[in-house]
Amino acid sequence: MARKEAEKATSAGAVAGPGLTLAAVAVVQFMVSLDLSVVNVGLPEIADGLGFGAAGLTWVIHAYALTFGGLLLLGGKAADRYGRRRVLLGGLGLFGLASLLGGFAQAPGQLVAARAAQGIGAAALAPAALALLTSTFPSGKPRIRAFGVWSAMNAAGGAFGVLAGGLLTEYAGWRWVMFVNVPMAAVALALALRGVPGDRATARGGRPDVLGAVLATAGLTLLVFGVVRTDRYAWTSPVTLTTLALAVVLLAAFVLAERATAREPLVRLGLFANRAVAAANGYNLLLGAAMASAFYFMSLYLQRVLGNGAAMTGLMFLPFALGVVAGSVIAIKLGYRVAPRTLLVGGGLLTAAGFAWFGLISADGSFAVDALGPSLVASVGFGLCLGPVVSTATAGVAPEETGTASGLLNSSRQIGASLGLAALGTAAEHRTGETVTPASLNDGYALGLDLSALLLVAAAVIALTVLRRGGASTGEAAHPPAPAHPETATR
Repeated sequence: MARKEAEKATSAGAVAGPGLTLAAVAVVQFMVSLDLSVVNVGLPEIADGLGFGAAGLTWVIHAYALTFGGLLLLGGKAADRYGRRRVLLGGLGLFGLASLLGGFAQAPGQLVAARAAQGIGAAALAPAALALLTSTFPSGKPRIRAFGVWSAMNAAGGAFGVLAGGLLTEYAGWRWVMFVNVPMAAVALALALRGVPGDRATARGGRPDVLGAVLATAGLTLLVFGVVRTDRYAWTSPVTLTTLALAVVLLAAFVLAERATAREPLVRLGLFANRAVAAANGYNLLLGAAMASAFYFMSLYLQRVLGNGAAMTGLMFLPFALGVVAGSVIAIKLGYRVAPRTLLVGGGLLTAAGFAWFGLISADGSFAVDALGPSLVASVGFGLCLGPVVSTATAGVAPEETGTASGLLNSSRQIGASLGLAALGTAAEHRTGETVTPASLNDGYALGLDLSALLLVAAAVIALTVLRRGGASTGEAAHPPAPAHPETATR
């Protein structure tokens, strides 16, 4: 009898373990997603409070997105080598501390530095959390449900962050868009300590390639900086051409360093031979560029053109939040019968249709006429995409590379967000012109939204042409194991 009770307890623990892991990962993803969007609504007040210029203000977003995107590969590799739980806990601690310091910033440079530190923390915890989810739910219906929950929390964090940002900015001050992360990080840390079991490193070999991470981050920073500065220096000017050329050199050096390093490569280039990995990352790059830009333009349109306050703007994003959650639930239901390829194509095109509808905004419009309908269409389409793109990017990847694959996917999203916001923001500013009026701002934002729609059409084309048909929940066949590292092959 005692034996049966022991077996029952063991069985209950096995059931409870994945549930606790899913809960911890979901809270972490909600926090990371909320952090990016909670700042957007407060940008005008942040600019007034600290004295940011128009171009400099975008670096409140870029500083986070670049360190997050540029260091995600290193974070994923560290999670594989040193243990996902350990890296997750360290990232949460840094994220919370940087949020606290950012709330006390007294100058633009201090806030940008705090946002960069937040990005470093997020670069550690995000791939570790996603790798835990991938290893805990390797296949079948539990995997579909788990990634559905993950995508719903991702969407809810991003959209409800806009609501929280509006309320906090208007009634408590812009500094609280930074302070709000501190208690959330503490709660996430407690949940991770309780809900995430200890794990061993799945990858062995040399130390992660820090040089590669430095080259990638520096190259991407220069690339975005060169695009952002086209508001002052033309695309053909010596300043812009030199900056972009240096960025290309650094990124090329990163590729060469990955091929020749004697340490553990930051990312094994052969991983891109997996069609699912390549297609999902290309899709995610364009999805990140379109979504970050659209959120930015719509937030500014509702405030600077329609004249709404920060709190009201946050409330106006609530239908978008609910639509994304609804799309994620629909994706779970369809995921049992429909291939991820179909959901990615359909979701991308539906989101593109919503953004094209957004592009019809007018300077004398209203939320009900110009924003509500497009919000519902675009948000449901976005929700359809989120879970399938993550599941596709990590399906068939060897266990010792799940952290790297997770970091790669998060990296493509954040890099896309940064580059998309830089390029589309510059295009919108050129369309607006030197005379800033509600009408001229409206024209610039409309152009940016139209371009966002085109990016999503391109993403749908990638999914349609690169991904194979079928494979509703399993993705591509398992990728062959990574070749032994030079340092370990001789041992």
